[in-house]
Amino acid sequence: MNTSTFNLDHCIEKLQKCEILPESTIKEITDKMKDLLISESNVQEIRSPVTVVGDVHGQFYDVLEIFKIGGQCPDTNYLFLGDYVDRGYHSVETISLLTCLKLRYPSRITLLRGNHESRQITQVYGFYGECMRKYGNPTVWKYFTEMFDYLSVAAIIDEAIYCVHGGLSPSALSIDQIKVLDRFQEVPNEGALSDILWSDPDPDRDGFIESQRGAGYSYGKDVTQRFLQNNKMQHIIRAHQLCMDGYQTLFDNKLSTVWSAPNYCNRCGNMASIVEVNEKLERYFNTYAAAPQSLSNKPTLDTNKELPDYFL
Repeated sequence: MNTSTFNLDHCIEKLQKCEILPESTIKEITDKMKDLLISESNVQEIRSPVTVVGDVHGQFYDVLEIFKIGGQCPDTNYLFLGDYVDRGYHSVETISLLTCLKLRYPSRITLLRGNHESRQITQVYGFYGECMRKYGNPTVWKYFTEMFDYLSVAAIIDEAIYCVHGGLSPSALSIDQIKVLDRFQEVPNEGALSDILWSDPDPDRDGFIESQRGAGYSYGKDVTQRFLQNNKMQHIIRAHQLCMDGYQTLFDNKLSTVWSAPNYCNRCGNMASIVEVNEKLERYFNTYAAAPQSLSNKPTLDTNKELPDYFL
């Protein structure tokens, strides 16, 4: 495939207008993305300054707003913590744009896997159905879900801030254990790979407790502090949980949750945020509301309102 700068720039320009790419082009960019991602480790080492983004869930116009607020690629370095698809109306355009940006600026943007980057979840929460409606067959869904198997699962900023979609696992208490996991697979129902994508912090209880989500665990302040100390980290940044203010800090400011999908599902009324981490490892939560286009570009047939509730 010829992935010249001209071709990628053309794809990015088209996607920024919320126009989908042809099925053949999706195959080309996902194949090229797999070639790129296979060389990346499970735990990516990245440098500050960097802007960290939480769940975006197919809210395409809000993703464009992120780049307006935080700066365009490649002027700003970005770390996305996963959950690019499902729930919103433009999952195809969202993951297509982020994939093209990663190919165009591979050292400027890092994409991690979230729990929704899986075949099982996307068949229930919208991405599969959206691909069927927009392309008339499931082929594009297959291309992207195969690509999801290649995404890294964690990142470390300046050897000090551990970043992951969900959190901690009793089966992988050291980062070295996470580095040797076999990530090139569908997200399993249990085990360390599942846990780090599904787990949530619990401010009220210590230890690891099985999660009400049906996968992963809740983990307490004691577990979090021990993980940080044993792995010589200062802080954890994760996503995965809706925050009405766009973010939340817990455990004596040792853990932050960032949520980047404003007015989630077009009805939650929440703010969103991105985390700007500077060279001193100071964290600034830049909050924002839903983009005007997100409110006005709702499909005539709102198929997503029939999806199961998922607000844990």
